[in-house]
Amino acid sequence: MASADGRLNFNLLDEDAAPQDECGVFGVWAPGEEVAKLAYYGLYALQHRGQESAGIAASDGESIRVYKDIGLVSQVFDESTLTALRGHIAVGHCRYSTTGSNQWSNAQPTLGDTPHGTVALGHNGNLTNSGDLYDRLVERNGGEAPAFGELAQGNTTDTALVTALLKDQPGEDLEAQAMQLLPTLQGAFCFVFMTENTLYAARDAQGVRPLVLGRLDRGWVVASEQSALATVGASVIREIEPGEFIAIDADGVRSQHFAASDPARCVFEYVYLARPDALINGRSVYESRVEMGRQLAREDSHDADIVIPVPESGTPAAVGYSEESGLPFAQGFIKNSYVGRTFIQPSQTLRQLGIRLKLNVQDHVVRDKRVVVVDDSIVRGNTQRAIVRMLREAGAAEVHVKISSPPIKWPCFYGIDFATRAELIATGATMDEIRQAVSADSLAYISEEGMIAATEQPPSTLCTACFSGQYPIPLPPESRRGKLLLEDPAVGGSAPSEAAGSSGSGCEPGPDAEFDVADEIPTEAPR
Repeated sequence: MASADGRLNFNLLDEDAAPQDECGVFGVWAPGEEVAKLAYYGLYALQHRGQESAGIAASDGESIRVYKDIGLVSQVFDESTLTALRGHIAVGHCRYSTTGSNQWSNAQPTLGDTPHGTVALGHNGNLTNSGDLYDRLVERNGGEAPAFGELAQGNTTDTALVTALLKDQPGEDLEAQAMQLLPTLQGAFCFVFMTENTLYAARDAQGVRPLVLGRLDRGWVVASEQSALATVGASVIREIEPGEFIAIDADGVRSQHFAASDPARCVFEYVYLARPDALINGRSVYESRVEMGRQLAREDSHDADIVIPVPESGTPAAVGYSEESGLPFAQGFIKNSYVGRTFIQPSQTLRQLGIRLKLNVQDHVVRDKRVVVVDDSIVRGNTQRAIVRMLREAGAAEVHVKISSPPIKWPCFYGIDFATRAELIATGATMDEIRQAVSADSLAYISEEGMIAATEQPPSTLCTACFSGQYPIPLPPESRRGKLLLEDPAVGGSAPSEAAGSSGSGCEPGPDAEFDVADEIPTEAPR
């Protein structure tokens, strides 16, 4: 990206660096522990999964208190807030919006009443039958829009739908209600929720998103990734299985299945989404990424002087590429580790100066060198174009771009906020056209077969929809899908108010933050 005077403008504030993440969930049952602080540190370890809002609910056995707001985990919570969230159970959530705008009312956990207690619920994933679920609520309400719960207060997420449906789901207790409701939900979901005395977790039958169970000395933890367990000192017990529902209380852990396991784990968790120290289905994410780099070098080696990564996500693959090709590994970019998500936009003057908040080139490393630069993916191409230009301005003789995933040609409906298909640079473009668009001397992607092999997972157990267009979970008609479906008046929702804010607008919290889709997607893609 360049400013009007031609100077480089590479600030990444448009979040084009990579596909946006989804959400991170964390739950803890631990009498005698400061559970809100455990949740805080667990969410801190999961911050890479969502940077728009964060929230924690805690129960002392009598009532549930929730605090949530727009911003990073470290921006939302302070010592006094966490101290006020007393109890022995907590549920935490960090969000990147995949259903509903980035507005305060959509922050999680959501809160709702049921005949068996209050529920606070956090969700990682994306339901594909939200329209049908909303219609079910309307039918139960005599044809009127829901007049209760967070849906009536402006929440437009599928998480609020689930919380509302639990309210009048038949069942003698909440476990029975959940076992009736969960089989009717379609799409990707990892739920962590609680009542005043019990912690619950559930994972969809395809296991699209990761969810793990851990043990504390005096309790239990569930979280999106092992990193959160390690951060709070919990040992890993196992992954929660696809189609499994668990409950944790004073009697221990109870498990039952609401659906037969039919794995379709997201391959992009291995490529980019999960932290490198995660294990998914027994396979190290870091080792998978290193092997992707090795395989990329086997498929397309290039005569060059050095290999450099786009930090941090491209680093393991660059290590693997260097090992396999024999080219020296170098740190051509330096990343500012203290730059998080920001709503402060640079002034026009700063833009014209080419402000570089996140990455700077080490000129002495790349000058007069033929450079192989490794990254995990290309979305719209803006970031790669800027990176190539930065390297050329720093004196690189040649720039060869290598990508450790195949071309992204299809949006995700299972919990990742990709660009629309029309915005994806690989849609309808040849390899040489993409190379020209990013101004590289050469461009290569890993093959889909090579990427899958690096994960050491059976191909039939992985979702590759964003690369192949083959969606393992059926999609609804185009008019019944999309991030803002529940804000569509035709469905029954409404657009977010100006006061509430929307994505990228610098949202303001509500008056009191504390409480007691895409074009050209086939309706049924080939399997």
